[in-house]
Amino acid sequence: MTVDLRAREQAVLVTLAFRRAAYRDSWPVDEMAAELRELVRSSGVDVVAERLVTRDTPSPTLLMGRGTAEEVRGLVESARADVVVVSRDLSPAQQRNLEEVLGVKVIDRTQLILDIFAQRAHSQEGKVQVALAQHQYLLPRLVGQGILLSRLGGGIGTRGPGEQKLEVDRRRIRGQITKLQRELAQIRRRRGRIRQERQTRAVPAVALVGYTNAGKTTLFNALTHAAATVQQQLFTTLDPMARRLVLPTRQAVIVSDTVGFLHQLPHHLIEAFQATLEEVRESQLLLHVVDASHEHRDRLTASVDEVLGVLGAAAKPQLLVFNQCDRLGAAARMALQRECPEAVLISALTGEGIPGLLERIAHQLMTRLIAVTLAIPQAAQDWVHRIYEEGAVIARRDAGGAIHLEALVPPRLKAHLSAAHLLGNA
Repeated sequence: MTVDLRAREQAVLVTLAFRRAAYRDSWPVDEMAAELRELVRSSGVDVVAERLVTRDTPSPTLLMGRGTAEEVRGLVESARADVVVVSRDLSPAQQRNLEEVLGVKVIDRTQLILDIFAQRAHSQEGKVQVALAQHQYLLPRLVGQGILLSRLGGGIGTRGPGEQKLEVDRRRIRGQITKLQRELAQIRRRRGRIRQERQTRAVPAVALVGYTNAGKTTLFNALTHAAATVQQQLFTTLDPMARRLVLPTRQAVIVSDTVGFLHQLPHHLIEAFQATLEEVRESQLLLHVVDASHEHRDRLTASVDEVLGVLGAAAKPQLLVFNQCDRLGAAARMALQRECPEAVLISALTGEGIPGLLERIAHQLMTRLIAVTLAIPQAAQDWVHRIYEEGAVIARRDAGGAIHLEALVPPRLKAHLSAAHLLGNA
């Protein structure tokens, strides 16, 4: 008897494209296949075979045609695969039908992303958000006795609540969803208090957004001197991070690194991660980080803008940041700068362009400040500190027992200064 020594699961990938406008994707099928391949590899599974499928409309029973499903079964048997990963979301019935035809477990794109999220979540907040999304995905699938509900072996698509599928029922899952939603509500309230304190001090918030693996975390580390984990894989950053940063104008800001976006990010994932993504909505400035060296950067940028629209943050002030410019030649850089004259070109890895980026952030934030003239008694030094931290001092003169400042300050701080009778002539 031979022993199978394979330590990792083996997957057959099926990427589907539909011609009918109602089902058509904006991405070419080969690009969808490349992203699915990268997602699968990020989950720790080996790709042993792939199949591209193009048809007019989805099949209601199998998503793909019966003949195509039989061909995929042949790939599964010849490659001795453990799992089939489908690029489109499957209905519970389609998933069960495919598992019956193919003879192995079948997972769709959403379940694959959830699997990666389950591996990446380390904080309590991240784990709760992932668990909520997993349970919401699982609930409509608690019918039938297909491979989805009978497997006990673990592996891709079974992390988190997936390991208990034989024991759970609808009532228990609904109870878990309610419990997780309460926990997330507590997290949201806690985040709200932190943001309220930040707003009381008028410290601006800057959020890094971008397609997954665009180099946001490397940039976050470069800006804030943090030591967040950086890896060349999708969704490295799942747990949100925030650090204080002092700009060249001496103004303090809070910089947040957020979960990477993805083309057609499943909506219930966005719902589950509302507590984290609120940082995007509450920020005064978004740094949209783009991998300048990516062959299809325009599509990735459009996908991020699409998710920002879903979040209600499309109108937020944005600064386009082209990262990884160290991979571009001089001619490519010049062409990119001509194409996007308002963008900033940097390399978070080498530090190139970071000083210029900090200047641009300061300039962007100064547009929301109001010019004031102040006369502050020497005994009220705390106000001087706040003005330096929350605004920008243009000129300073110490005379007559007072500190005379010309400064730019946020509207909220101006109101506080006016109430303290500190507005005056320099």
